[in-house]
Amino acid sequence: MDLQYLKEHPAQLPVFIKHQRIRETPVPGGSICTAQRLTLDDGSSIFCKSLADPPVGFFAAEAAGLRWLRESGAVPVPDVIAELPELLALEWIEHGEATPEGAERLGQRLAALHRAGAPAFGAPWTGFIGTAALPNDASDGPWAPWFAERRLLPFLRISIDNGALTGADVAGVERVIADIEGYGGAEPPCRIHGDLWPGNVLWDRSGDGWLVDPAAHGGHRETDLALLGLWGGAPHYDRFLAAYGEAWPLADGWQDRVPLHRLYLLLVHTALFGAAYRESVRSMLRAL
Repeated sequence: MDLQYLKEHPAQLPVFIKHQRIRETPVPGGSICTAQRLTLDDGSSIFCKSLADPPVGFFAAEAAGLRWLRESGAVPVPDVIAELPELLALEWIEHGEATPEGAERLGQRLAALHRAGAPAFGAPWTGFIGTAALPNDASDGPWAPWFAERRLLPFLRISIDNGALTGADVAGVERVIADIEGYGGAEPPCRIHGDLWPGNVLWDRSGDGWLVDPAAHGGHRETDLALLGLWGGAPHYDRFLAAYGEAWPLADGWQDRVPLHRLYLLLVHTALFGAAYRESVRSMLRAL
């Protein structure tokens, strides 16, 4: 099996893996899926991620998001080689280190991706973030009520049900939801990655950043920028932000809305992982 054959016959990949016709090398860092580097007969490599008994449409959603981001031509995104219910195979990217110049290029490219736009908030496919369903019901806007209903409220409800948040925490999030239009920043839908924390940028040997593991949808561009600054931030984050701002200046007050956009991903974490992320949610509420 070579790369061209695999592209033409993607359904054969599990058969070749099962019968050990492909060299498999584990790849570290996957917290949800099993990740491997697969080496084909022609010496080329692909990245493969798999999950036993995944939710219906799990890998299809990721593949759709990757293709949608990639079709903009704005930013490096791995090519989808094979999309099957139990696995996803992607173009292999040789890992490298981020550089200041690469961070600036990513800022410019992400601005171009966002400018590619989206027909509505949401997406035409069922969404996932981690293994959690991500409501992608389309809306023409405005952004703030859609964000409250489709990004904050679903994960608040799960976090209530699993006991991750206290009554005071819940009341704080509910106040933010009730007052969300007061934060301003309304913009038309942009084409966004949707889960762009620093671990979802892969830096290659040229120092360029590739977007991986998206929860892609039509959303607010500030969401991507805010998430990329979480947990220490992406390398050379200041250079990245400056380059983005030169390519497409941000609306007044964007700094004040950063905790609002981060609250979304932190509620996802309390929904998926419980009270370990409670204090992070509280820190966003205090900032808001």
